[in-house]
Amino acid sequence: YTVEHPLLIGGLLAGAAPALRDTYRAYGLPLGEAFQLRDDLLGLFGDPERTGKAALDDLRARRPTALLAETWKAADAAQRDRLRRLLDRDDLDSDRLRDVRRLMVELKAPQRVEQMIATRVERAVRALDAAGTPPHARRALRELALQATDRTY
Repeated sequence: YTVEHPLLIGGLLAGAAPALRDTYRAYGLPLGEAFQLRDDLLGLFGDPERTGKAALDDLRARRPTALLAETWKAADAAQRDRLRRLLDRDDLDSDRLRDVRRLMVELKAPQRVEQMIATRVERAVRALDAAGTPPHARRALRELALQATDRTY
């Protein structure tokens, strides 16, 4: 993942003991997932000027994001039908995007994804605490977790 593998590679190159590499894995995997969840939220609700990503990219590419999955899970039959009609169109424009966003907000999907992010960050930080990571390293890795997941770009 975007966090786990670089940490493992760095650990291997630095000669880190297997226990430390296990800590990197326990920290990096949930943090990488949290990073991706934030990216999904920014892809639909972020400012394209700041993210550098068109708001329709994930929907047009029909990427199965957690945000879309949470929307689908919370939707009733009529809402699922509406969502399906909106997303099945090849001419997905800003009006339809607003409709999809509105439905996501109505069904509280962004809030659930925010909770998923928070849970994963907590899991990553707990892994550092449980392993007895040195304080300076723990501070740096906590800061990395916040920068990776509490962002608008």
